Amino acid sequence: MASVHESLYFNPMISNGVVQANIFGIKDWVTPYKIALLALLHEMSTTKPMALLDRRRLNKLILPLQQGPDLTFEQLLSTVEECCAPMVNAVKLRLFLMADRELQDMEHFFAILPNAFSDSEAYKTSVVGLYMRQMLLAYNKLSFSQVYKLYKTLQQYCRQGQRPPRDFSTLAAEDMELTSNDDPGADPMDGEELDAGSLHQSDLGCDEARGPLSQKQAEYFLARQAYLLKNDENKAMRPATLQEELNNILKFNPDFAEAHYLSYLNSVRVQDLYISTHSLLHYFDRLILCGGEGKSNGDEGYGRSLRYAVLNLATLHCRFGHYQQADLALQEAIRIAQEANDHVCLQHCLSWLYTLEQMKGSDSVTLTEDSVKMAAHFCLPYLASLGVQSLVQQGATQGIPANRLLDALRGTDVVHWKQSLSELVEISLAQTASIWRLYGKSTMAQQQVQLLLGMASLESVNYGVQQNNTEPFAIALCHLAELHADQGLYGAVGDIIKHLKQQFPSHTQHSKLWMLCDLKIQFEKAMNSGKFHLAEPHVTAIGALDSMEGLYRKAQLLRALNQMSEASKILQQVQQLGVKKRNTEMIIRVMLATAELHWDSSGFSASLPLLLQALTLTHTHNLQSLESETILHLAFTQLMLGVPEQALALVQAVLESVLAHGALLKKGRALLLMARCQAVLATSAPEELRLGKVEMAVQTLAEAAVFFTQLGCKPRLRDVYYLQARLYHTLGNVQERNKCALLFRLLNQELPPGSSIAATPL
Repeated sequence: MASVHESLYFNPMISNGVVQANIFGIKDWVTPYKIALLALLHEMSTTKPMALLDRRRLNKLILPLQQGPDLTFEQLLSTVEECCAPMVNAVKLRLFLMADRELQDMEHFFAILPNAFSDSEAYKTSVVGLYMRQMLLAYNKLSFSQVYKLYKTLQQYCRQGQRPPRDFSTLAAEDMELTSNDDPGADPMDGEELDAGSLHQSDLGCDEARGPLSQKQAEYFLARQAYLLKNDENKAMRPATLQEELNNILKFNPDFAEAHYLSYLNSVRVQDLYISTHSLLHYFDRLILCGGEGKSNGDEGYGRSLRYAVLNLATLHCRFGHYQQADLALQEAIRIAQEANDHVCLQHCLSWLYTLEQMKGSDSVTLTEDSVKMAAHFCLPYLASLGVQSLVQQGATQGIPANRLLDALRGTDVVHWKQSLSELVEISLAQTASIWRLYGKSTMAQQQVQLLLGMASLESVNYGVQQNNTEPFAIALCHLAELHADQGLYGAVGDIIKHLKQQFPSHTQHSKLWMLCDLKIQFEKAMNSGKFHLAEPHVTAIGALDSMEGLYRKAQLLRALNQMSEASKILQQVQQLGVKKRNTEMIIRVMLATAELHWDSSGFSASLPLLLQALTLTHTHNLQSLESETILHLAFTQLMLGVPEQALALVQAVLESVLAHGALLKKGRALLLMARCQAVLATSAPEELRLGKVEMAVQTLAEAAVFFTQLGCKPRLRDVYYLQARLYHTLGNVQERNKCALLFRLLNQELPPGSSIAATPL
């Protein structure tokens, strides 16, 4: 953060009928909290017998106490007690001696304060010594009436206890502001009456005159919150509370540029377009006014702020999906950067230009490649690596071979580790996990997720920040939850979602990731168990987070409810959206869902062109999971068309891949289809081989029943029991036939009536 402009310029501001000056003209002032902190420093220097560990803890605590906002008396004592319990009694005794006696005791404390430090070199050179000299200088500049008011506030500070805290820096700030208006001959009791009235106002909950932070406190507060927003948003203030604090800072200094920028970041968290735009423009305006560019830069400093202001405005519109406004702002930023010959700004503009083209659904491969080349030419490894990762993401959706994509990611990882770009390392691991899941390699995806979750960050940890609160970690945990849900481990899924809720609360910007993940898992669970009434609310919630995904889930639900025409119309909308956004995976899923609709209406032969087209797309784009699912659909279609030999051959061709990487539902479906093919082939087999083939089909059904039972998929488990009962009847096993028939009857009574076995889809 750039330092605040330290010149004392006058900003008229009316508060309670009094014109106040800019409080940031004053470096610091004395408050009751700072007197308590001085008492702590004095006791630390005069108390010789102290454990080494306690002294180390107190030394680490001093700097945050100096730079942070004022604490209440109870908060200060509890903080000190955690480090050194005996020191609490000494500080309380020192403060109560001053507060319960007369004003001269406070005067005596400030008189003897330098004696404990004057002989040490730390008093002249350390941060603590500088802080104490600033407090002594500020105290010595106070008039008698101001000292008396400070003494009365110290009494209130010590007596407050558990009552709601009041910002005691308010009275000290008012004293500073009213220095020219104070009458030295005024009755000090007038000030006491004013303080009593203010205290009564605070007790009523009217906190209209909150005092400002000092310059150092404000800079420390802004730096800390900005760091937390970037690295651990969960530990940052909630948006409403943070905005209230920023408004309080800006009330006393509207030209504080860094406060405007933090307000911009905070507004982006809650998707507030008006305040974020307002704060961003004011940040760059104040950055020039407060001297952030420096007079030595001349017009160049002004122009640099102007072009980066326009660039940031373009990125803001990109975040909110205002593509036309973002494009106009980007063109303006490019024009200004070209006039100034600023190659770095041009590279940032180019990177956002191809990002904007991707958001609009256009082909931006050429722009991305140009950006990577130019970024490497100007030695900008961060932008070059981001460009390569963007190319990999586009290549995964365009059918580029997997080995080329992974080689490109491995090459960028070498640069990331050399340059200590831990943020890009995390993104690379999360992207690799996503690519493996897209290709249908669940084991490799889980390996990359575990590698990311166990990785030690390259950045130093400050403010107690946990380094697993960034977007890549949220994506990785969502992958892990979905992988566990695929295997029916819903207990583990609940633990992962619970952890995500703690790490990424609902007010954080990455919370939508786990919300969507949780909703999709709950929807699939309800659909698998046949409880369609529970799945319907999830469809609406999914649509609020992802419109295309919500429409696809709605079509699935409508088909399950036998509303075929409505489902067909919605699938057509999803198909158009998938083509527009170049989402090949969704296009293939829509083709498979449309083929299933043809099974129920037009006939099985009508689905063959769609399935063959989907198979071509899956093979071209290396989507092994979708390819095996498409082949299973083709096998079921051939079975229904009377070609069980080819259907069985197709199932056996993909069975190994499905059992190795597929979800439990897909494993059970594959085995169920295989058992149907075996049962049909057994009818045409020779008499001596028929019973053996039937027994083989029964064993396959038993394996499928295990997967469906683990997943809780009752509709398909009902189909398994029906087929088992028929096959046991063929074998003459009456006991097992009756057992399976009973289980089928119980499930059939529990579930809504379905279609016949012959027409039951995969």
